Amino acid sequence: MDKISLKDAFSEFKKQKNIDKNTMTGVLVDVFKTQLAKVYGTADNCDVIVNVDKGDCEIYRTLEVVETVEDPATQIAASDEKIAGEDYEIGDEYVETISLADFGRRGILNIKQNLSGKIMDIDRANTYNKYIDMVGEIFVGTVYQTWAKEVLLLDGESNELRLPRSEQIPGEHFKKGDNVKAIIKSVEMKNNSAPSIILSRTCDAFLEKLFESEVPEIYDGLITIKKVVRIPGERAKVAVESYDDRIDPIGACIGVKGSRISGIVRELRNENIDVIPWTTNTQLLIQRAMNPARVNSISISPEGDKVIVYMDKDEVKKGIGRGGCNVRLTGMLVGKEIEVWREGESWDVLLDDFIGDIDEWVIEKLHSIGCDTAKAVLALSQEDVAERADLDIETVADVFNILSAEFEDEENEAQPEQAA
Repeated sequence: MDKISLKDAFSEFKKQKNIDKNTMTGVLVDVFKTQLAKVYGTADNCDVIVNVDKGDCEIYRTLEVVETVEDPATQIAASDEKIAGEDYEIGDEYVETISLADFGRRGILNIKQNLSGKIMDIDRANTYNKYIDMVGEIFVGTVYQTWAKEVLLLDGESNELRLPRSEQIPGEHFKKGDNVKAIIKSVEMKNNSAPSIILSRTCDAFLEKLFESEVPEIYDGLITIKKVVRIPGERAKVAVESYDDRIDPIGACIGVKGSRISGIVRELRNENIDVIPWTTNTQLLIQRAMNPARVNSISISPEGDKVIVYMDKDEVKKGIGRGGCNVRLTGMLVGKEIEVWREGESWDVLLDDFIGDIDEWVIEKLHSIGCDTAKAVLALSQEDVAERADLDIETVADVFNILSAEFEDEENEAQPEQAA
């Protein structure tokens, strides 16, 4: 760091960390004043002049000329050899020039380390400020490394962003060099480490942003997404509303021959997406959300938190959906618990009530595919339950016999028709 080689040092930092000249100048002044305070006791009477463009630095220290020195940090004796023979009087100010050699080898090393530390702090702060303003926005990055629990991505400035396994769509795998699109979910500054930037491909906001990027009417505000609910990798429901009667919100979101929504579906690993028109009428919204199943009637509990949807027996399977996802998403959309009953059904039994007749681990398997009641299980085929719940067909047959016996008094109407 002779003449401190500031020009070369700044060029290197600017290239690597994108730090502007004024910030760099302020950092250098602060670093030198910190070292001056260590060496001389104070830096209040020191002036540091940095010229980054020219690559030099001048340091001046002002001392008061006194008869007897009481504070060496701010005073100098009139008899001191530094000013001997010069025309200084008591009370005058003596300005001395400080060179790097005056700091000593250890002092210069401290300056370099302090400078690097401050540059790193600024870099972390810049990264944090950049990405905290981007929370909720789409990010496209390159996979740098993959692990069992997360994927590490880099941006154009080599900042690290992480996509945890829990935020990845089930079944998807990435390899080094892949381009990945995700939403910036959170940014946190932890201790003195680099900001923790977390990405997500499973949150509802990611799907909403994908629609915004593919549908100009949404971006322009002519169509509003009122609510999005997802079971990542399986199915999603998007409720939309148009503020212009001339615009069909469903057609605009889907596009000609599915041109707009097809790209979103591919990005989400063929996740089925239902686009439905929004309404504040809860019963009408449920009817629309249960599509393609036809709803006969809807009953809402007095408390308003539970809904029973009645359907013909050949509509029940469609209403429940694969693994119960259709009815679950409808419940999430309206914020209520929904049960699907065949027309004429008056009661159901929770699966947990069968503990003792059916092993608990089997009931847990059935819960995992969205079946909480006996009729929810019986609405599916035995083969479907065996495949989805990872159970052998003999076990499933036993379960069906036990559950069916509960409804024998309900005649055949209580027995859901099993899909072929």
